[in-house]
Amino acid sequence: MLTYSKEVERALKSNQPVVALESTIIAHGLPYPENLKLAAELEEIVHSLGATPATIGLIDGEPVIGLNQEQLELMAQGEHIHKVSVRDLAIAKAKKLHGATTVASTAYLAAQAGIPVFATGGLGGVHRDAKETYDISADLLSLTETPLIVVSSGVKSILDIGATLEYLETASIPVVGYRTNRFPGFYVQDSGYSLDWSIDSPKEAAAIFHAQREMQNNNALLVANPVPEEYALDAITHEQILRESLTELNNQGIHGKKVTPFLLKYFKEKTQGESLTTNLELVKSNVRLASQIAIAIKEKE
Repeated sequence: MLTYSKEVERALKSNQPVVALESTIIAHGLPYPENLKLAAELEEIVHSLGATPATIGLIDGEPVIGLNQEQLELMAQGEHIHKVSVRDLAIAKAKKLHGATTVASTAYLAAQAGIPVFATGGLGGVHRDAKETYDISADLLSLTETPLIVVSSGVKSILDIGATLEYLETASIPVVGYRTNRFPGFYVQDSGYSLDWSIDSPKEAAAIFHAQREMQNNNALLVANPVPEEYALDAITHEQILRESLTELNNQGIHGKKVTPFLLKYFKEKTQGESLTTNLELVKSNVRLASQIAIAIKEKE
């Protein structure tokens, strides 16, 4: 059911390291042409470290593992690019729609393709009002059935991080901090929550990945990689803006899918664009680490 670019197909057949990348950040995360520029930068990072990038998306309903330049431009400029999670894949296929894959669907398709590592920015999680709305990201559920490594900078601080970590523990999703025993909070290096486990090198992540496969554990491994210190938001400023944004959210009665876009825009405005720079740099950092892990996995095979 999958279509592969020639480069990705060649890399997989020759057992070379491949890193999966999502397309939602291109279609819905940034305006054009900044989104297309970022897509090229992320793929270049993977290439420069000796791995093959596989940006995943849907073209006319068909899952494509490794979007080419024309397809990336379509994702960046297209007016009717649907945001497609796992539940939407069959619908998009039947309707022959163009779709940008979320964390959940990218992980799902990457696992189907046999790609062991996926890099993203921040994982979705349990929303702060989940007790009333049951708003829990499909990203978390997808990790219970995708045997791969997901590298992210934790989850966005606008979510209920404590509840998200509890969900991950209940779902038996192993979480390791990369050179830290604190769970990162996307814009900030420390969300305020500790982790039971940490690793110091890509080789350690590869070793855990292989141990999971040997034990027939098909859950994902979440590698929590804090945003580089020089790009992290000031913790006090971050907390102040977060409180203000949540108050404004309630005042305007915003809920559901509109919550995250509103809060991200609020942060961007209040930090005069600094939060956007933080977002871009943490994604690049995660792609670098994911590439190193992908290479380590192949070296250990």
